[in-house]
Amino acid sequence: MTLDVPSLRSDTPGVANVLHFNNAGAALPPRPVLDAVTSHLAREAAIGGYEAAAEAADRIEDVYGPRTKLIAITHVPGRGGLVNPAAEVGRIAARHGLLYLLDACQSVGQLAVDVRQLGCHMLSATGRKYLRGPRGTGFLYVRRDTIGRLEPPFIDLHAATWTDADTYVVRDDASRFENWERFVAGQIGLGVAARYAMRVGIDAIEARVKALGALRRRELATQPGVSVHDRGVELCGIVAFLKDGESAARTRDRLRAMNINTHEARLSRLDLPAGGVDALVRASLHYYNDEAEVERFVRALAG
Repeated sequence: MTLDVPSLRSDTPGVANVLHFNNAGAALPPRPVLDAVTSHLAREAAIGGYEAAAEAADRIEDVYGPRTKLIAITHVPGRGGLVNPAAEVGRIAARHGLLYLLDACQSVGQLAVDVRQLGCHMLSATGRKYLRGPRGTGFLYVRRDTIGRLEPPFIDLHAATWTDADTYVVRDDASRFENWERFVAGQIGLGVAARYAMRVGIDAIEARVKALGALRRRELATQPGVSVHDRGVELCGIVAFLKDGESAARTRDRLRAMNINTHEARLSRLDLPAGGVDALVRASLHYYNDEAEVERFVRALAG
């Protein structure tokens, strides 16, 4: 198919004003897009925003479901205490028949994570974080009725079996996403860590971690010059904060000199708080921390 470039340019009012090489930032809209937006704004001004939306219900619905292939979200982002509403997203995915992939690297081992309740087809997690397993380990859950729809990015003698000189059969379970060469000790340790967490009790872990996180936020809120930057309706054991006059890296290093480990969490543009900072101090609690340690932390931060 050959594009009619002159026609496309005539449908793009902005080319009369600028030579636009910033399309990865924001492209110039074509006239139909410009007309759709401005005409709906005009309708909102004429009859009201809710009423204009109800009037345009068919056009709004036309935006969605049939061409969407996958919903992918992070359950708990790594830069603050936010817990995203993963179960609600799962219900949306189910309603529209969409595949749903959940990144649970920060939530597995900290929160009660039930794939049936969340409604995800796939879930990925790491071993080294709240699951307390070895570094270099992790796992992928794939719902059994979904496995056959997914092609592994690569396969080897573990993921597939040769059936002839030039044909092979891929395994029909989630092992199709594994490879033969692996960190065996780490895999064993990962299993132990998972059973350990289950023995402790996932619901109890979640309640404890959330309570410690809430305690730390309350204590930090009483400290002059300390601001907490966790956002969201549901919060977890990750607490992000700043101390006035001190960079996140400096706070981390000062606390580390007192044998207190925190992390400098670098921020994306979407996460930046007011004041132009590009990082926060991340202090993430687990069930084995106690209230005395929280108090010691707050005193050290103040000092």
